Amino acid sequence: MDITQDSPQEWGPFGRPLFNDPAARKLSRVGVVDVGSNSVRLVVFDGAARSPAYFYNEKIMCALGAGLSETGKLNPEGRRRARAAIARFQSIAAQICHEPLTAVATAAVREAEDGPDFCAEVLRETGLKIHVIDGQEEARLSAQGVLLGWPGAYGLICDIGGSSMELAEINDGQVGRRVTSALGPLKLQDVPGGKKGRAAYIAETLDHLHEVMGEQTNRLFLVGGSWRAIARIDMERRGYPLHVLHEYRMTAKAIRATADYIKTQEPEELRQRCGVSAQRMALVPLAVDVLRGVVRRFKPHDIAISSYGIREGMLYEQMPQKLRDRDPLIEACRFAEAKDARVPGFGKSLYQLVLPLFKSASADRKRIIKAACLLHDVSWRAHPDYRAETCFDNATRANLGGLRHSERVWLGLALMHRYKNKREGTRFEDLFALLSDKDVHQAEVLGKALRFGAMLSMRKDAAIGEFRYFPKKHQLELRLPRAISTLYGEVAEARLQSLANTLGAELTVKIR
Repeated sequence: MDITQDSPQEWGPFGRPLFNDPAARKLSRVGVVDVGSNSVRLVVFDGAARSPAYFYNEKIMCALGAGLSETGKLNPEGRRRARAAIARFQSIAAQICHEPLTAVATAAVREAEDGPDFCAEVLRETGLKIHVIDGQEEARLSAQGVLLGWPGAYGLICDIGGSSMELAEINDGQVGRRVTSALGPLKLQDVPGGKKGRAAYIAETLDHLHEVMGEQTNRLFLVGGSWRAIARIDMERRGYPLHVLHEYRMTAKAIRATADYIKTQEPEELRQRCGVSAQRMALVPLAVDVLRGVVRRFKPHDIAISSYGIREGMLYEQMPQKLRDRDPLIEACRFAEAKDARVPGFGKSLYQLVLPLFKSASADRKRIIKAACLLHDVSWRAHPDYRAETCFDNATRANLGGLRHSERVWLGLALMHRYKNKREGTRFEDLFALLSDKDVHQAEVLGKALRFGAMLSMRKDAAIGEFRYFPKKHQLELRLPRAISTLYGEVAEARLQSLANTLGAELTVKIR
């Protein structure tokens, strides 16, 4: 079924879905290999092309760049492991990808004297050509990865790898100035002079980066495995309830506190509690020193973790502009509805029904309401006793772009109330603390409106009535078409009354 054939004006501010457009469909099963200084990873993207769906994702920690500063060559053991990993990735891709893999290598391979020999060896053994990119290109691709998840993002991208750290500025969907440096933790291990020598080197390098990039006091987007490891530790220190790294926020004060916290903890015990690999944990103290320096030098007003980086930037590179301009959250939710809902397309009717209940909602809130309408029925295959929890889990932990953590919880809570009147007694109660009391109430209103509206039709584009809500008068009116009045049975009536009670409104139903 193709739900993209309706006239464009019917779709409102979000436009028609594009996932069935040939330009989008050709991006399904796109495989990319990232040969980094610390790890080698294969990612195969599929599904709603505007929002990256990870069909396959595998990483091998090879430490290709270990010892590079001393020897000038790739780590021999890392080189062997990387070749084996790439051979495996080629075999996997031959079975699941529609097009050949695209592979890029970054700092370690481009700097090592035996880098060209390594690439030739991989080509000879596996048939995969590795494109060695310079630091400027690495910064650009990482910035594009952030734009994949945040189309309107602005600020400074800071991407740390094993052997390098790149900075790039973004604004109005465009990548601006870019610069690369040798502030990767594998490189810092080889800086002479111990802690003092490293501190001086970091400070001197950051002075140069600041001269190139200028003032960058907007949001700082952190890309890279070492930053994500620090974020995991920050979550552990804070007792943060939602263990989703993408869009996790930290402050300069929190980073200082986490740096001090790391010093007081037994590394192996901390590593296991936070789920960080031993190889990554060994680099964390060095990465913390760099991060503290970056924050001191650029003074960002906001710091966000991005799980999207160079690999997602490679996907973004292949997108036509009309796809880049779309909202990744809405496109992903539309794809989920088309694939999993019992009545694909009914979410649009639900959105039109419930919107009058949220007259004063911001544009940001309306897009989350739209997402909830699209996702309201995608978990119907779950056991009825667990549908509410499944909905909440899907919303809060799914790989969705363009969602703050509080928005994830708000969306999840609304979908929970789609299947369940009460939220007390669930295993998610600690997450509700991320919302204000007003937000909790609004999510309940939306969920109960969806719970009622879902009973009014079993086909898309149905005329299911109209809400009129007068909050100052505490009145809720439903105007129901006579053609569907038989659907307004006892259960529907009870659900509508539950919605009115939550609004604190007197209910009137008019059948016309």
